[in-house]
Amino acid sequence: MTILKEKILNELRCWTIVLSVAALVSLAFGQPLMAQDDNDQDDPPARVARLGYLQGSVSFEPAGESDWVDAVPNRPMTIGDQLWADQNSRAEVELGSAVIDLNSNSGISFLNLDDNTIQVQLSSGAINVRVRRLGRDDDFEIDTPNQAFTITEAGRYRVEASEDGTYTVVSVREGAGESTGNGQTYTIHEGQRVTFSGVDQLNAEMETLGGPDDFDNWCYSRYNHWEHSRSAQYLSDDVVGYADLDDSGDWAPAMGYGTVWFPHVAAGWAPYREGHWAWIDPWGWTWVDDEPWGYAPFHYGRWAFIGNRWGWIPGPREVRPVYAPALVVFVGGGGFAGGAVVAWFPLGPREVFVPSYHVSRGYMTNVNMSGTVINQTVITNVYNTTIIHNETTITNVTYVNRGVSGAVTAVPQQAFVSAQPVARAAVAVNVKQMAAMPVTARVAVAPTANSVLGLHANTAGRVKAPPAAVMQRPIIANRTPPPAPVAFAARQQQLAAHPGQPIARQQMVQLEKARPAKGQVAARPQIRQAPPAKPATPVTVQPGNRPGSQPGNRPGSQPAQNQPGFRPNNQPGNARPGAQPESNQLDRNQPNRPAPNRPEVNRPEQNQTAPSTRPPAQNERPNAQQPPRDERPQNVQPANRPPQAQPRENQPPQRPQANRPEEQKGNQPAARPQPNKQPPSKPQDKKQQEDDKKKREEKPPGE
Repeated sequence: MTILKEKILNELRCWTIVLSVAALVSLAFGQPLMAQDDNDQDDPPARVARLGYLQGSVSFEPAGESDWVDAVPNRPMTIGDQLWADQNSRAEVELGSAVIDLNSNSGISFLNLDDNTIQVQLSSGAINVRVRRLGRDDDFEIDTPNQAFTITEAGRYRVEASEDGTYTVVSVREGAGESTGNGQTYTIHEGQRVTFSGVDQLNAEMETLGGPDDFDNWCYSRYNHWEHSRSAQYLSDDVVGYADLDDSGDWAPAMGYGTVWFPHVAAGWAPYREGHWAWIDPWGWTWVDDEPWGYAPFHYGRWAFIGNRWGWIPGPREVRPVYAPALVVFVGGGGFAGGAVVAWFPLGPREVFVPSYHVSRGYMTNVNMSGTVINQTVITNVYNTTIIHNETTITNVTYVNRGVSGAVTAVPQQAFVSAQPVARAAVAVNVKQMAAMPVTARVAVAPTANSVLGLHANTAGRVKAPPAAVMQRPIIANRTPPPAPVAFAARQQQLAAHPGQPIARQQMVQLEKARPAKGQVAARPQIRQAPPAKPATPVTVQPGNRPGSQPGNRPGSQPAQNQPGFRPNNQPGNARPGAQPESNQLDRNQPNRPAPNRPEVNRPEQNQTAPSTRPPAQNERPNAQQPPRDERPQNVQPANRPPQAQPRENQPPQRPQANRPEEQKGNQPAARPQPNKQPPSKPQDKKQQEDDKKKREEKPPGE
């Protein structure tokens, strides 16, 4: 007990010292510094999305632009960016805690993307989403033309939106979520698939989820790529792109650095050389690497030349990583050699990254301490010099990589601005001249439209793009997204006035509120806010050939018997004789779903005892006392055709017979009339039958 008291007293003393020091620091620096420190409204998100994998024809439209270009792997994506996978094409977008896969003829856009929110617009096509982690304050929403689906648990999901915007299909392999539209909220659980049809009036039909199709299987293989990655033991799960390191390098211990990743590269290779520079707001100049593995090592961690090769040193595994556009320092400010050349080299371990964009003290601490092991006092000193006093030129700092042979890369300024491949445009560096040049945190070069479009700016207007009507179709949203990004043309003049420095987020908000002229605001579909919703229950139907559905169940996972719509052996209950197979009931492009206020057909007469095939009214809650009913529309007959007699339950249908003398009872076949023939007796053995036949033949005529 005495030891416990001493521990508690020691902890209290420590906290008292910490609070006292904090108070003294506050007094020493004064109120203006604290105001600057607490002003985090200009801080960019700590995460972005990565365009990680492309297959086929995939197009990309940057935020603030109206031109589609060929997509480039490793391009960071953020609010307003749009992606389109054309016919026979697929794409993958990574977000650290989640991954989004696009099927053919599918398009998405990020309506919102920050540390706690992922809001995706799906205008047409199909996406699979794998969510590995979902915090209590996290929101993951997928908006389509007629509903908004909110993921509430980690798991695997598929969302499909029809090209004409009339229906959405939500499937839950693992996890749970809620779809909201037209004042109704439907909860979807694991193993369920719900089709939402209509826009003004939302109809929901639920069925048991079938087995995976080719797209699902492709996604599973991609998930396994990073769920079983060897690199995960060295990196945080939130380091985007870590799985691509497995087959392209080796992890090995290095004295003084811990475990280091060494890439398989050719002799003379250096970091930040095989790729190009692009302008991406709100971070500004951003490195886009060419290597398939070239995302994580260029936006997190530090590089060091160890022995005779380059090695990447990640940040502490237990610290949540913060994305950085490029962990480099520039040489010569606006470029050396008369400003015609831009040069840079990678930051080394324990060296401070100074953002060129507006940040708070807290952000600068987080982006550095998540990327390397460093003393916070060093970060604070650099922050006071470069951010508070706006001294972008860094002095009294010895950068370890600056003196490494071949570490500095330089290109003509025109190649830098126009997003040209650096390796092809690189120029020789004069070592003596380089040693005399100042080192700066920001390259004072203003971007152009080609800087925003990136490497494939020359493909603008000549790539496959989604139909304009599809991407501009109104969508339903639960959360109100931030305003559409301001077009680059509307901010280019301000960017030129402060070369290399992005517009602060609060200033960007003012530009958005200023309502720029037509053509100066990025195109975005109309957002229809979902009205306050009440819980509703979807109509349960049998698995069918609905758009995107797959017959059967996934191997090894049969539907549970207590799930809605389950029937043994997948046989529909109370099926009407003569009904067509389910595969012929619905056409993929012409969904045959009950329309609102549709007149009921084939209703049994009041004196019939056959079970009703009428589906319950919309949002009608099924009676738990009754077994599941067959609620799928059954082979609708013309309205003027009289109803057919229903056979008794569990009996095969009668086949009509010509000249049938009378209606037989039940479902027994009619017997042919035979004179003087007695009803058949009980079965006898063969010998007894032969004796009876012999007696009849020996009997005298007339008796």
